[in-house]
Amino acid sequence: MYVLLVEDHADLAANLGEFLEARGEVVDYAADGLTGLHLASTQAYDAIVLDLGLPGIDGLALCQRLRESATGDVPVLMLTARDTEQHKLAGFEAGADDYLTKPFSLPELHVRLQALVRRARGRPQLLRVEDLVLDLRTHSVRRGDRRLALRPAELRLLEILMRAAPGVVTRRDVERQLWGDEPPESDAALRGHVHALRQAIEAPGLPRLLHTLHSVGYRLGREDA
Repeated sequence: MYVLLVEDHADLAANLGEFLEARGEVVDYAADGLTGLHLASTQAYDAIVLDLGLPGIDGLALCQRLRESATGDVPVLMLTARDTEQHKLAGFEAGADDYLTKPFSLPELHVRLQALVRRARGRPQLLRVEDLVLDLRTHSVRRGDRRLALRPAELRLLEILMRAAPGVVTRRDVERQLWGDEPPESDAALRGHVHALRQAIEAPGLPRLLHTLHSVGYRLGREDA
């Protein structure tokens, strides 16, 4: 299990990480919301353990942004010292899958994480737009009978567009989901990724799927959708 731990309390983060790693899990750490958002946006985690009170972006806002992004189906276990019903409801409304109040049992947290990951792995893992298919488990992409080779950035861009299809994703949202709150100053990087993705998924004789809406964003789907 590959876990992202977003916790600003250094001692608690160390204890939690050591406990999980001793049980064979792989753990990445973030001590603030911005770092957590960046890691969650660039790595494929099985689960995220998220503290509610964080510097930069608090846990509620971070969870909401994760749910709006291409990583929106990653299970989130929220940690907090706030144990009122109001705070718990706010956590679930923000998109948390489970909730533990501090202090908590480390074995219980581990068991809850395992249960969340089992449920998540039972969800559909194929994204499909027309004859274009992305397997989220293997990161393999096919269009019809042809297997496509994509670099990580183009694969991530494709997932973002497929999850939103046939809707439009604005340039700003694409940049945020690719690079977090620190996108490149120039739009050349994004245009380069879009061009590379278009070259990979389209071929003569096949319907065009990737559309640019100038000054707006991008859409994946049939021309007339």
